[in-house]
Amino acid sequence: MHDLILRGGTLHDGFGSPGRTADVAVAGGRVTATGRDLGRAARVVDVDGMVVAPGFVDPHSHSDTVPFMAGEQPFKLWQGVTTEIIGNCGFSCGPADPESPHFTPGIFGEHAFTTFGGYLDAVEREGTTNNLAALVGHNTLRTAVCGMDAAPPPGALERMTELAEEAFAAGACGLSSGLEYVPGAYAGTAELIALARAARRWNLVYATHLRSESEGLAAALDEAVEVAAAAGVRLQVSHCKASGRAVHGSSAMLLDKLTAARVRGVDVRADVYPYRAFCTGLVALLPPAACEGGEPELLRRLADPGERRALRALAEDPERTTGVGLWRETHPEDVRLLRHASAGVTGRSLADLLDGREPWDALCDLLMADPHADGVFHTMHDDDVTRIMRHPLVSIGSDGGPPAGPTHPRTYGTFPTFLSEYVRERGLVPMAEAIRKAGSATAAQFGLADRGWLGRGAVADVCVFDPAAIRHDGTYDEPATRPAGVTHVLLGGRMVIEDGEFTGGRHGRLLRGSRA
Repeated sequence: MHDLILRGGTLHDGFGSPGRTADVAVAGGRVTATGRDLGRAARVVDVDGMVVAPGFVDPHSHSDTVPFMAGEQPFKLWQGVTTEIIGNCGFSCGPADPESPHFTPGIFGEHAFTTFGGYLDAVEREGTTNNLAALVGHNTLRTAVCGMDAAPPPGALERMTELAEEAFAAGACGLSSGLEYVPGAYAGTAELIALARAARRWNLVYATHLRSESEGLAAALDEAVEVAAAAGVRLQVSHCKASGRAVHGSSAMLLDKLTAARVRGVDVRADVYPYRAFCTGLVALLPPAACEGGEPELLRRLADPGERRALRALAEDPERTTGVGLWRETHPEDVRLLRHASAGVTGRSLADLLDGREPWDALCDLLMADPHADGVFHTMHDDDVTRIMRHPLVSIGSDGGPPAGPTHPRTYGTFPTFLSEYVRERGLVPMAEAIRKAGSATAAQFGLADRGWLGRGAVADVCVFDPAAIRHDGTYDEPATRPAGVTHVLLGGRMVIEDGEFTGGRHGRLLRGSRA
């Protein structure tokens, strides 16, 4: 007898096969059979008219600190996401040695752990509402060894490699980089290859936020492929985009390069989110040189009129496409303040905050008042987003953060937005292909062999949704809106969303490396 049968839905196996009317039987946390007349079960749930899909796998998330939040956090389960890959863009919660002269708490503040393994152990103690698999971040490794200095001290690469190996042994599922951010921006290609080779010894993936997603996009893609080819690792290109008006239309070049790399034998895939705006810290608009030496040096430079002018000249240098920050790819009206310590600033565009100043000076003043401020940047064209989205090498990822405070709607609605706006309403991606992009296309790249698909032996992570009702009504003004249309979610065979409601508890697993 099975534990559960989902009866009468349209089954999508996650590999892109056409949907078919079939039952799904579950026992012992795994799928035991699919088809009709599967026998008896302790419980039968009628899902006629619904899509039955593998639980969605989010390849690019920043939910690293969500397990440490109070209460249960079902914001991803309401989207049908059963597994998230965290530690992206080069940032992870460890290793970070508080006794080191280079120690900075980084973006995770109090959740900076001495070792990567210590972070994983803490997550397991706290429990997680859905499954998590964690990358170790290059920015974090570099900070632990070099601080915010651009030039690494003698022996630094060897020490970074040791720390990476320790993370892989503890259960990291791969290595990530964030080369538009500091201190990762200070690293050369050889440093990345050395660390990626350490990942190769564990048969793990290299996920990269490219060195440029704007005017330096072509060279940045070439570098990512060079790293993967030299190290022999699988490559995941994070949140693909052609950002900034100067490069609108460059998605065709991006996809050609991905395809060419695949042809030459590099196991490359990519992800995209279904939005035309990204979200990051305002400091990313500055050239990386502004941050060398850490926050005190950043503030000193911004306060010095000569240094401020020099940084602007670097940011606007037409001869340079990398190492210049994101300034050239944005316009003041495209930048909206999401979080800032000053009253009356949040929610307004940079153009609204000039008060007679040049946009560059307004930006620098805002950062002096709050160097941790962040914003939403409307820099992408719909043609590029959709062209990237349709490509078979590209999966769907959220780039979403924790569900707290002002945020981007992608945190709450990425997968329902994709399935409603782009699949149902615009017909840009067929349903079977959409399920593949949210399932096996990601799971395979991150070594999750028994997730992201539905069939005998697969882990019973399952998403059941109404294809006519799934949606997210959140906006940039009101992003924290619960999505609709996901009716049931199974996590390891346990019903965690039932009739659209969260059933409670932290029943996810931490998926450690090759043991995932």
